[in-house]
Amino acid sequence: MADLNTRISDFLWKNLSEKHVTGKKDPFWESLRNAGTELWLDTGDVEEAEANWTAEMSALTTNNTLLNNEIQKGIYDVFISEAKSIVRDLSQEGRVKEIAFILNARHGLRLASRFGGYVSVELHTDTAHDIKAIQYYGKRFHEICPEQFIVKVPYTAEGLIGARLLKDSGVKINFTLGFSARENVLATRVARPDYLNVFLGRIGAFMINNNLGDGSGAGEMAVISSQNWVTGLSAENPWQTKLIAASLRNYNQLELLEGTDVYTMPPKVAAAGRKELSGKFTSRTHENYDVSLYDSAKGARIEKFWEVDNNVLSLAERLASKVPSTGSELISGRAGIIFC
Repeated sequence: MADLNTRISDFLWKNLSEKHVTGKKDPFWESLRNAGTELWLDTGDVEEAEANWTAEMSALTTNNTLLNNEIQKGIYDVFISEAKSIVRDLSQEGRVKEIAFILNARHGLRLASRFGGYVSVELHTDTAHDIKAIQYYGKRFHEICPEQFIVKVPYTAEGLIGARLLKDSGVKINFTLGFSARENVLATRVARPDYLNVFLGRIGAFMINNNLGDGSGAGEMAVISSQNWVTGLSAENPWQTKLIAASLRNYNQLELLEGTDVYTMPPKVAAAGRKELSGKFTSRTHENYDVSLYDSAKGARIEKFWEVDNNVLSLAERLASKVPSTGSELISGRAGIIFC
């Protein structure tokens, strides 16, 4: 297997010849960066990223869906055919995982080479409940591009444990998906990732789709609360965790969440914000936003997106002091109050 991994690594770097893009300075993005927010573009489209990339931006983040959009363009047809020949002796399941890994790694290398920043690359979904697989593929991503790759680890019970093991071995981690301050308190203490998330756009969509509200406020409150908890907990730790405001869907959120550690911005949101907003940014990490709720939301306990009680804090401390060895062990130790 070690020989196969070496062949795959050599294949990934073969004929990699991306033209480097030097981003120009932009006072608009500089102002937001000075408010304390790192700026990441959320896209796998090289041309789209190049059209929006500036000197103030430090990373790009991809996922399997965004990568598939690029694959559907046909740009990897020959590459995939060559990859199949390398992994032909593996089982069908093994071939699927390896080709997914190869495609994520190759596209990540293209982005890293062209833009010179960090690239957040994603594990295959089949690893979500397999600690050994999380470690195996996470370490391989790291070994291919240790200075620029950040590995996305899934937020599952096994993911908490796998992320911690990877972090302890020196791998940069982006722990995802996260939706609440409760989840992020637990992840900060147990997994100790470099980055974690609130996917506020999905919170808004959840509110709308379930007739709980008009989608405003809840995601923003989850981000603000998570940011303050993560900042406070990180101040007590020898490591630092940063919060990502992810899944931005409205350019106004660039202003509403100023000072959040990181934004992952779809290019359309970034371009709209650049066009419509004033560019005068100051931190708003202590704002208290109104959450628009319908009568149907009564009893739904929407506040769980941003509230953290003593039970969660106690659980986080217990798990941090002795990390379980398996996902089932973690869940049976009352971690179910987080994953419900």
